[in-house]
This record gives sequence, structure tokens and C-alpha cells, in this order.
Amino acid sequence: MPHVKRFDHVGITVADLDQATAFFVALGLEVEGRMPMEGEFVDTVIGIPDSRSEIVMLRLAGGGPGVELSSFTRPDHQPGSPAAMSTELGLRNVAFEVDDLHATVDQLAADGYGLVGGIGRYEKLWLMAYVRGPDGIIVSLAERIG
Repeated sequence: MPHVKRFDHVGITVADLDQATAFFVALGLEVEGRMPMEGEFVDTVIGIPDSRSEIVMLRLAGGGPGVELSSFTRPDHQPGSPAAMSTELGLRNVAFEVDDLHATVDQLAADGYGLVGGIGRYEKLWLMAYVRGPDGIIVSLAERIG
């Protein structure tokens, strides 16, 4: 019997909340809300006593699953590997379908975010690329071409 009712969001911990928010807004997500998080409830859920963070929730204009960005002020955040590749265990990418992959990649490159590899073509159906964003976040971008 399934227990999950719906997929709500993916949470990503970042060092610079404003920079990461700007990155996802440039992709077309909208800020749904921003707020500090602290107190007994949060400490219980995440298992870190006396924690304090700030979160930003982003979603597409039409709704659906979101991206929750968190930045901790207490305790200090622990850096991950900013050069992590797809073979490393854990969350490897957040994926979005885009209208124009080349234009999106060019826009992100102008903002200082580069490709992990190259732009690949899957048969006559998809163009796809991985872009490395703030804090090493890999964003998978795909354009349906067929």
C-alpha cells in the first residue's frame, strides 16, 4: 500500500542563500516565501540542538514540487564537495525541463555557472546538460526536441 500522497519539495543546504535564490529565480522559479527557522520543533526534526537557519521556498508559477534552500547560521554549515560528480552517493542533481537549452546554458554561463560536461542529444527526443550552480549544486536541464 503506497504511503506517499504527493511529492512536495527537495531541500538543499547552501552557504549563500541570496546567491542560490538568484540562481533558481534566473531559471524561472519564483520565491514562494522566506523565513527564519529555529526552535524546539526544528531541532527535533533535524536532530541538531539549538539550530538556526533561514529558508527560501521556490516553485514554478503554476505550482507543483518546489526547491527549499536552507542556510544555517547555527551551527556552521559543513561544506560538501563542490566538485562532486554523478558517481558520488547522495542527491546528485535537480532536474528541470526548459524551452531553449542553449539559451539557458548561455544565460547561466554569463552568470558564471558552467557545464559539468557537454550538451548531449538523446536520439531525436531530448537535449540535456548538467550545469554546476552555487555550492556545487548540479542542475540537470533538458529540452524536448522531438
